[in-house]
Amino acid sequence: MFVGREKEIEFLESRYHAAGGQLVVLYGRRRVGKTETLRRFCQKKPHVFFACRECTDNLQLRNFSEMLLREGIPAGKYVSQFSNWEQAFRAVPELPYGENKKMLIIDEFPYMCKSNPGIPSILQTLWDEVLKDENVMIVLCGSAMSFIEKDLLSEKNPLYGRATGIYKMKEMGFYDAVKFFPDFSDQDKILAYSVLGGIPHYLNQFDPEISLADNIKKNILTKGCVLYSEVEFLLRQELRETQIYNSLIEAVALGSTRLNEISQKSLIDDTSKTSVYLKNLMELGIIEREFSVNVGTKEYANANRGTYRLTDNFFRFWYAFVFAHYSDLEAGDVDGVYAYEIKPLLHEYASLAFEDVCRQFVQKLQRDKALPFRYSKMGRWIGKTTLRDAESPNGTRTAETEIDIVAVSSSMKQYLIGECKFKGRPFSYGEYLDTLAKLSPQKGKADFYYMLFSESGFDERILEAARTDSTTRLYSLSDIVKGRCVGWNN
Repeated sequence: MFVGREKEIEFLESRYHAAGGQLVVLYGRRRVGKTETLRRFCQKKPHVFFACRECTDNLQLRNFSEMLLREGIPAGKYVSQFSNWEQAFRAVPELPYGENKKMLIIDEFPYMCKSNPGIPSILQTLWDEVLKDENVMIVLCGSAMSFIEKDLLSEKNPLYGRATGIYKMKEMGFYDAVKFFPDFSDQDKILAYSVLGGIPHYLNQFDPEISLADNIKKNILTKGCVLYSEVEFLLRQELRETQIYNSLIEAVALGSTRLNEISQKSLIDDTSKTSVYLKNLMELGIIEREFSVNVGTKEYANANRGTYRLTDNFFRFWYAFVFAHYSDLEAGDVDGVYAYEIKPLLHEYASLAFEDVCRQFVQKLQRDKALPFRYSKMGRWIGKTTLRDAESPNGTRTAETEIDIVAVSSSMKQYLIGECKFKGRPFSYGEYLDTLAKLSPQKGKADFYYMLFSESGFDERILEAARTDSTTRLYSLSDIVKGRCVGWNN
């Protein structure tokens, strides 16, 4: 089942129809859907699609030669295999595709370079001398993100400045991901996204015809299913010292977000070592370092600043519920683990993913020009802010806290505050007053607007206040899931 990826295919189409030679680099973490996207793009277009293997250079060249020569290029009358890579790549413009672009897709290009590190230099020379002026399109695709960014595209490397298009594919957003489950309830769509995230390979494992609970039990918790061993398989393929990485990821999945906390929970004494391990996980796209929306650029350079979080919802779910109960699942106690360890906590677990969905909703409003101003940055606020306190003389106090969503204009004269509640009761009036109190010292210096997101509706007093308050908008679960972009301009 192929869903979404309209922007990626639109990008590839733009390069395909552009004049002159095109050298495109498409990359992203494993399982994100690069190969399927390229195959969909190639449909009904003459092309050569070569999937590299982890093998010797001679075998790689033989396989590549066979595929290219099968297309009927003139060299096929004289040779059964190219003697070197320069000859092979030089033959690409000879593909008999008429007026169409001579298209070559090389999937998992890093494998080709691993067996022959000189290939980028060979391509660079041929590109400069011949290929850039031919009607060709070469797409280099890879999952080894560190190799692509540091060893292929960075300055002083052979292909630096040659690519006519560079696209880093990321996981699908919520609104594409839930197309895999069109008949799920709004709540189950949020829960499914919190479990699987936006990786197409994971989403494809769920059966939209059975319940969310049965999908989790059948397609994640049961030994032998694809997702049961997916995380371990991926880590072993990408990293050594998997025991250490397991401890680090588990610590983050269970709520440790600061460098010191992660070191302590994973029993690594030296935080500098922890920082290196986390950096490797960030390069794989599994973990990211998050900063409060209000911090300056100096904060980013300090390794002890910021908070760490898993970017992949499935990794977070797997470490929270599968890794933690691995022995029981190995013994086949699928129903017990789900009933006693997952079901009671799943709703609370999904609240973090719900915040992410709400941020995607705000982005959707910005694209539709439905916000009261255009923000220049948006994220979570982490730090000191104002809280209500009945015992304080002025009714408030300052304390460390988080604000789910803060969007700020480039002039810093407009603020949008978003509060997200994914719980089985309505957004309370007290929570509404708490939201209004936050960042109150800035009021008078800037204009403030509020967006309240709730799974279970709103207290009647909030509904009444919002009817006359032009600065506040309320969004139900149905509004959010269906992407109803009712904003200030509607």
